[in-house]
Amino acid sequence: MPRYLSMVQIDEKTAPAEGPSEALMQRMGELIEEMTKAGVLLDTAGLTPTAQGARVRWEKGELSVTDGPFTEAKEVVGGYAIVQAKDMAEAIEWTKRFLKVHEEHWTVTCEVREIAEG
Repeated sequence: MPRYLSMVQIDEKTAPAEGPSEALMQRMGELIEEMTKAGVLLDTAGLTPTAQGARVRWEKGELSVTDGPFTEAKEVVGGYAIVQAKDMAEAIEWTKRFLKVHEEHWTVTCEVREIAEG
């Protein structure tokens, strides 16, 4: 069965400074439990803010390292999920359910891509 990576993109400027609410975390926990029991969820995690990260770039034979935050980026990867689904349509359905656990003030985008095997 194919695996899919869902990259969770958030706008750090509009995300709540205090992070996710307790209600959101409860809904998220319930969905994660359901996905785990269904054998769909293989791994998931949130990421620390870009201020705590770095970008390493290879360009024209030169390496550069840029410390965060990355102010030029409107949306940044804030987390990920790896799911195993029968097809892209099923992976998208699980992703829609993930997005719906967020309150209306959140702006969250998920990019879903199949993981190339072999």
